[in-house]
Amino acid sequence: MLRFWKRNQEKASDAAAASVTEARPDMEKPGLLNRFKQAVSATRKSIFSHIGDLALGKRRIDADVLEHLEEALIAADIGPRTTMEILDKARQQVDRKALDDFDALKNFIKSELRSILSKASNQLDSSPHSGAPYVILVVGVNGTGKTTTIGKLAYRFKQQGADVLLCGADTFRAAATDQLAVWAERAGVPLIQHAAGGDPAAVVFDALKAAKARGADIVIVDTAGRLHTKLDLMQEVQKVRRVAAREVAGAPHEVLLVMDAVTGQNGLEQARQFLQAAGVTGLVLTKLDGTAKGGIVVAIARELNLPIQYVGIGEALDDLVEFSPDAYVDSLFED
Repeated sequence: MLRFWKRNQEKASDAAAASVTEARPDMEKPGLLNRFKQAVSATRKSIFSHIGDLALGKRRIDADVLEHLEEALIAADIGPRTTMEILDKARQQVDRKALDDFDALKNFIKSELRSILSKASNQLDSSPHSGAPYVILVVGVNGTGKTTTIGKLAYRFKQQGADVLLCGADTFRAAATDQLAVWAERAGVPLIQHAAGGDPAAVVFDALKAAKARGADIVIVDTAGRLHTKLDLMQEVQKVRRVAAREVAGAPHEVLLVMDAVTGQNGLEQARQFLQAAGVTGLVLTKLDGTAKGGIVVAIARELNLPIQYVGIGEALDDLVEFSPDAYVDSLFED
């Protein structure tokens, strides 16, 4: 969980922090499981209701059941490699008579998925950063929901008590700063931007100067939506990183890659390239509610070992929630 927006002693008292909590409970509330269940309903129907269909007319788990289950897992974009590992373990359990009914099979798969996802969780630096803004660089290709995600992050952090400033370093598209300005207004946070066609690194420089002058807690930097195959644009983000590091010690403290869940396995190659070029530290998976291939969450965790920090589960401002392995796995199995 990101906790770097904690107030310094001179900026907030314990009473102020308590009032923030009372005004808006944290997103990890009892309804989170229901929100995940709704978001992954299509994936749940495509995979795990299939287990119930397989169970009809069968008293035990056999090779035919496991074969059909393998097809269902792959179809949900869990990925061939991860699917084969899970099913190989299941076959071993079946051979040893340790897995002999469908409830046990369901619990076994839940355990395996939870294990994979937990290994790619809770890897963020959670220490407070006093005296300097915490800088988050947001990268990703066009169309993934990057600008929307930035607006939702800003809103979320502000509701939790942070002073947030947005930086419009996407000067490549004329409409980009306009779109970010709309989200900045919705979230109720200031935005530093330059005219289209300007130097993104110069915008970052100005934004960090402004953040330090204002005592902002968090700066979220929007970068040009770029294809991972465009070398010049990938080099541009490296320049932005250098400027940020020169202005604020340790910056950027996080580099979040925004991925569209609908892209499925194709998104894995994007993530690998961004990981190499931009030093990605975590992922935000958008549009989880718009695909039956929500198993890509598992594939990402298994193949990249990157933490999935947030997932988009709707269009509203508060429909960006911290990713919970338990809530995700449970939502796939519960009606």
